[in-house]
Amino acid sequence: MLEILPIPALRDNYIWLMKNTAHNCAAIVDPGESEPVLDYLFENRLDLHAILITHHHWDHTGGIQAIVKKYNNAMVYGSTITLNNETVKFPLIDQQVFTLDALSLDFQALSIPGHTLDHTAYYSPGILFTGDTLFTGGCGRLFEGTAEQMLHSLSILSTYPQDTHIYCGHEYTLANLQFAKAVEPNNQDITNRLREVEELRKQKLPTVPSTLEVEQRTNPFLRIENPAVQKAAEEFSQKSLTNSVEIFTAIRQWKNQFKLY
Repeated sequence: MLEILPIPALRDNYIWLMKNTAHNCAAIVDPGESEPVLDYLFENRLDLHAILITHHHWDHTGGIQAIVKKYNNAMVYGSTITLNNETVKFPLIDQQVFTLDALSLDFQALSIPGHTLDHTAYYSPGILFTGDTLFTGGCGRLFEGTAEQMLHSLSILSTYPQDTHIYCGHEYTLANLQFAKAVEPNNQDITNRLREVEELRKQKLPTVPSTLEVEQRTNPFLRIENPAVQKAAEEFSQKSLTNSVEIFTAIRQWKNQFKLY
């Protein structure tokens, strides 16, 4: 009865909409703008029950106020650190479990700082909303947190079942995999996945969600312990790297300045 679909927003954001097709109700994740959400809810005669916020950046929160003005009974969930956003009605702490009754779904909130300090992921069996922390093929930039925090956050997300679907906040997969190919040019899984993604984008189709199993084979930021990734990080840094944080930092710095020529 549950369907999860992306609503494209802004330049490359995805607003995720979960709907219970039997009861015509929905919840959304990270509404960066309101219009496409309100249009979809109206056209499909859905009642909005909840909004989940992964972090405070405007492109993930910009549509909240207009949406709750229309659906004022919708509960807004987010980190306790995001309390400067006055629309958060249900502040969450790390590991807290809550229920979306209308969708018959239980979620666990996970504190995953790195991209921002308030960043929160939402897990339900088979479903993981990762915002801008874990992308398909990559990870988020370090705007507020440290490399240590981001690496730890990614390690937390990596512990979930292999068939867990990864729903991230942006359509970045193609660029991420082009970088992954530069890090591991001999990784056939990356080559195959890149080919699939190129075809999807030619058809203007989403490349998200992925699965954790796919990410662990193709995402360099989940492969820091892999010898090929370590070697590539050292070649980029032109020095010996002695631990996972140093390797991660090098790969993240490389991605920040990576351009495909």
